[in-house]
Amino acid sequence: MPNPLAYLMLALWPVVTIALFRRLPADRALILSLMLGYLFLPEPPAAFDLPLMPPMSKHTIPALAAFMICLVKFGPQGLLIPQSRLARVLLGVFIFIPILTTLTNTEPVFYGQVGLPGLGIKDAIALMLQQAMLVMPFLMARQYLADGGSQRYFLVALMVCGLIYSLPMLVELRLSPQLNNWIYGYYQHSFAQSVRGGGYRPVVFLYHGLWVSFFIMTAAIAAFALWRQDSRLNTLRTLLCALYLLLVLVASKSLGALLLASAALPCLLFLSRQMQIRIALLLGLLAIAYPVMKGANIIPEDRILAAAASFDEDRARSLEFRFGQERILLDRATEKPVSGWGSWGRNHILDPVSGVILTVADGRWVIIIGVYGWIGFLAEFGLLVLPIFLLWRESRNGGADHISPFIAPLSLMLAVNVADLIPNATLTPLTWLLAGALTGYAERMKSMRRLARTTSRRKLEWQSIL
Repeated sequence: MPNPLAYLMLALWPVVTIALFRRLPADRALILSLMLGYLFLPEPPAAFDLPLMPPMSKHTIPALAAFMICLVKFGPQGLLIPQSRLARVLLGVFIFIPILTTLTNTEPVFYGQVGLPGLGIKDAIALMLQQAMLVMPFLMARQYLADGGSQRYFLVALMVCGLIYSLPMLVELRLSPQLNNWIYGYYQHSFAQSVRGGGYRPVVFLYHGLWVSFFIMTAAIAAFALWRQDSRLNTLRTLLCALYLLLVLVASKSLGALLLASAALPCLLFLSRQMQIRIALLLGLLAIAYPVMKGANIIPEDRILAAAASFDEDRARSLEFRFGQERILLDRATEKPVSGWGSWGRNHILDPVSGVILTVADGRWVIIIGVYGWIGFLAEFGLLVLPIFLLWRESRNGGADHISPFIAPLSLMLAVNVADLIPNATLTPLTWLLAGALTGYAERMKSMRRLARTTSRRKLEWQSIL
């Protein structure tokens, strides 16, 4: 169980957030409050369980604190919903889908002698609040991280935090993942999953070693992006930092994150901005299409497993287990495909005697389809992929030369994160922060393009008059 220090850190984080907003501009304070909170606060079960509220944890407290500070300091006009009609629809469905899910799941579910309760008004309220708090970083980033300077600072913060986080990672690579246990009094996941390749995968203060590897991978991408695109950081020191982060990623023993980096870095280093955005959009669309292809048995699972077995038998067995669990959970989700099964583990298969959950949901997509159905899945993944589509459309209409040099790397980073939601559930506040920043930038590009078109039309009208 978490010790008092874990709860004290969560309780004090709003104070840290206030201090950051008092000393720094809004964009930098927002980035640091969410990024540092995600990296160093304790994972659940360290959380405050309040009546009619979802658990208040590291994934909601920093965002809620920043949101309230922005509301008080800048007023409600700074927290508007997106301009895109499609984005508004997706946002509304994302927040209010628990109502439909609750209305279609009022009956209890029985597995032999074990029963799960039906959903009621309290569940609907708690789930809606949870959805609203999850998307708060998106709303704030859309408003405060919509310019190139803020996005440059986001990349710098990723690189610097990655360098800092690599130090406890190196400690755990040598001594095993123990920092969370030493500091917060508990281990946040199964220790057996941290043993890999005759050594250990670092976990530090995140949920799992895969989350740590993914963060270091994004930090390495950020460092390479700054080295290539930023004139002030196009130095040997930045390149060495990027290479060092890449070595730490290799040492983390996470094949998935390493494969994603191997795909993203060549695009980042050798392709044009517009081509990077196109590839990012393709990755995002493939991620949305994956559940459909999985249900239609289009995914070449046998070939994938054979390729994995040629590399590592243990990885192949792990991947085969995941594929099997996905099929079971997807079959379960098809019983309530529109709005899902809701909370309380109703989307899982339970042992009819002991009540133990027998299925394992790793990918974010299968979790969301099981809990909120296809409507919830399309709303969540649509909100994440839509910014890339908006940027692609604006880059095609206005020309890629007018895009900030940091937009293409950030688009790739978001697309890689969405792609990782197929095997894992690495949806974090930083993911929403990134999606919101890109949405805000795309909206500004559209406004500037319309303004330029209106100005040009007025000039032609005056010339015809004169």
